[in-house]
Amino acid sequence: MTMYAALLRGINVSGHRKVPMAELRTLLTGLGHGDVRTYLQSGNAVFSSESGDEDALTAELERAIEEQFGFKVECLVRDAAYLAAVAGACPFPAAEVQGRQLHVTYFDQPVDAAHFASLEAAAYLPEEFRLGDRALYLHVPDALGGSRLAAALARLAVGKGLVATSRNWNTVTRLVEMTGGGA
Repeated sequence: MTMYAALLRGINVSGHRKVPMAELRTLLTGLGHGDVRTYLQSGNAVFSSESGDEDALTAELERAIEEQFGFKVECLVRDAAYLAAVAGACPFPAAEVQGRQLHVTYFDQPVDAAHFASLEAAAYLPEEFRLGDRALYLHVPDALGGSRLAAALARLAVGKGLVATSRNWNTVTRLVEMTGGGA
């Protein structure tokens, strides 16, 4: 069995696209997954599965959510090893900043510098970003809420047709713990 995290995009925001976590746990269990747990109300679930296919698990979950709740929710499913690798590769001093100042955006496909080449990064300092393979690390000293860089990156990602969802560093590390990826 492999442990996974399901990252749901854009749910339970300002009362819209409600997916109660208890119902999400029931849905994942009904799909045959084990060890199902959720974290926070923002669309984070962990589960075990015999499947080794993240794309198939993602498609299955998206279909089930649409059938259950009546609206489409983009999801990303990542295994414990990947989550741990992303946390371990953080190019910023994670131990020296608050969790709300550091974020990871997970993408549905690999990204490279060309995706964001039109962005003049120096114009957004002291905010900074670095790319991983299917992840983007974002350091925002004043938090995400008023980040101009985060908004610019989101526009570029959507413009390139990428499915993306972000988590703050506290959630990143908690999902690693919950999936056993740090073991």
